[in-house]
Amino acid sequence: MEKTYKISGMSCASCASRVERAIAKINGVEYSSVNLATEKLTVRFDDGLVTPQIIKDAVIEAGYKLVSDESKRTVTLSVFGMSCASCASGVERALNDIDGVSSASVNLATEKATISYDAQSVRPSILKKAIEDAGYKASDAADIFAADEDKIKKDKEIRILWIKFAVAAVFGLGLLYFAMAPMLLNAPIPEAFHPMMKPLNYALLQLFLTAPIIAVGYKFYVVGFKAIIKRNPNMDSLIATGTAAAVAYSVYSLIRIILGDGMAVENLYFETAGVIIALILLGKTLEAVSKGKTGEAIKKLMGLAPKTATVIKNGKEIEAPIEEVEVDDIILVKPGEKIPVDGIVIGGNTSIDESMLTGESIPTEKNIGDKVYAASINKNGSVTFRTTRVGADTALARIIKLVEDAQGSKAPIAKIADVVSGYFVPVVFGIAVL
Repeated sequence: MEKTYKISGMSCASCASRVERAIAKINGVEYSSVNLATEKLTVRFDDGLVTPQIIKDAVIEAGYKLVSDESKRTVTLSVFGMSCASCASGVERALNDIDGVSSASVNLATEKATISYDAQSVRPSILKKAIEDAGYKASDAADIFAADEDKIKKDKEIRILWIKFAVAAVFGLGLLYFAMAPMLLNAPIPEAFHPMMKPLNYALLQLFLTAPIIAVGYKFYVVGFKAIIKRNPNMDSLIATGTAAAVAYSVYSLIRIILGDGMAVENLYFETAGVIIALILLGKTLEAVSKGKTGEAIKKLMGLAPKTATVIKNGKEIEAPIEEVEVDDIILVKPGEKIPVDGIVIGGNTSIDESMLTGESIPTEKNIGDKVYAASINKNGSVTFRTTRVGADTALARIIKLVEDAQGSKAPIAKIADVVSGYFVPVVFGIAVL
């Protein structure tokens, strides 16, 4: 019996030789060969003496991972709750630590995780649990050609973020005025809230203005402290610890004022915590808007592909959903229709508008043996073609993937917000601790 396995973890020819030697030592193995470039192990063995598990154990003992090609699966999951590159890295580490996962890649901009794994030892539920244990939420991602079911959710998320930012901005500006304007601009403030004459009123006013900002930014604390507990701190952890320290020290100063120490009014840092949270909320909102626009662009690309295809089976024309089309199916496309999937023409000739792929407005002549691509438009002749790529393997799907990958950067203002918070929060934390 001969079988091919995928080996992960090899980095040089010495690794390949080590695996070959480990397999060759097994009683019953007739032949073994490792291709470093393709990371493939080919084994010929007596299935009466050797089982796939014995081979797998030998590879693991040699220090590598083995995944049967027949059982290899790739799944895309939606991941919610990530706020920075550190979050994405944490999810990747959690997934790659699972025995049976050969690779895991997380795209922060699209909030998607693509995982390749051995279906014999790993189930999607295990992958989701690993993501949830890392402090995030996971769900099945919609098919690449399915309707954009996340649009309503994204729009709602953006609306909520704008409301939160508006609340934080209104109270933050008031907080900033009372805390900084008298010192920097010599601006007037009511005598009832003057820090020197009425320190307690002044401190309580700042607490009152800070509380709503903390309330709308509560997720920073939930996510940030959870990440610390999981020993995988991220940007939210930095915001949460810094602002919490500033607020805690300010509350301590407020207590000192209540006890009669009026000079403790100089040790209030409510405004710093409030302004930082407002600024970060602005960055998060702009980032969500940017992601929403990306989703719209991807949705428009998805809309280029037809939802059904005319499949010829046993001489009959059957209209089938695009999801049910398989490789090597025979597809009929009539004039004016869109090509549903990639393939090779096996009958007829026509001209096809491929401008959505190439940008060339002049239709391309297609004859037997020529390639056709999903979402291109058949102009003036009926053709039949044999399917070569479907689903996420089509040219259109790869374009969509490139668009998704190109959205890895944040909006410029969101970057500014992160940079500012990155400098301010550690300073506030240090001051508060001292």
